[in-house]
Amino acid sequence: MKSLWIEESMLYDGQQLVSRFAYMNYGLLGDSVVAWSGPCDIPTEHMVDGEDVLAGAAIRGGEMLHFIVEGFGMNLFSAVALQRLLAAIVKDELTGLGAVGLYRAGDDIFQGEKKLSISIATVSPISAMIHFAVNITNENTPVPTVSLNDMDVIAQDFAITVMSRLTREVASIKEATQKVNWVR
Repeated sequence: MKSLWIEESMLYDGQQLVSRFAYMNYGLLGDSVVAWSGPCDIPTEHMVDGEDVLAGAAIRGGEMLHFIVEGFGMNLFSAVALQRLLAAIVKDELTGLGAVGLYRAGDDIFQGEKKLSISIATVSPISAMIHFAVNITNENTPVPTVSLNDMDVIAQDFAITVMSRLTREVASIKEATQKVNWVR
C-alpha cells in the first residue's frame, strides 16, 4: 500500500470517494492511502451511507483531516474491516499522544458524547474505498465534537504516522495470508 500526504487544502464533498482517486490525481497506482486537511461538506446527493440519507443528516466540519483508502481485490466486508482497523489505529495513536477517554464504537471515535471522526466504506466494480476524517477544529459541525486542536495534535504529523502504521498493518496482513498452508 502506497501513501501520500497532500500538501494543498481541499474540500471533501463526497466526490473524492471514487475508484482510482489517488492514481488519477496523484499518480499512486494500486492500493493506497492519501491524506490532507480541509473543510468537509457533503450534500445529500454525494452521501454513501443510506442511514445518513434517510435521517437527512448534515455531514460537515470547518477543518478536518481526511484519509481516503483504496484497496483492490476487496469486498465490502473486507473494506469495513479495514475501516475499523483504521479507526482503531487513529484511537491508539491519539491515546499514545496523551488523549484520554477516547473510545471506538464501530467505525466512529468519541470522547464522552463528543464525536471525533466520520467514516464510510464502499465498493465499486474495481475497488473498495474508505473515507475517514478526524476533526481538526470544532467549527461548523452539526453535532458536539472533539478535535485534534483540543488535544494539541498537529494534523500533518499525525496523518503521516497513521498512514505509516496502516501501510505496515496491511503489509503484515497480506504477508500473513501468504505464509499458511491450505488444509484438506
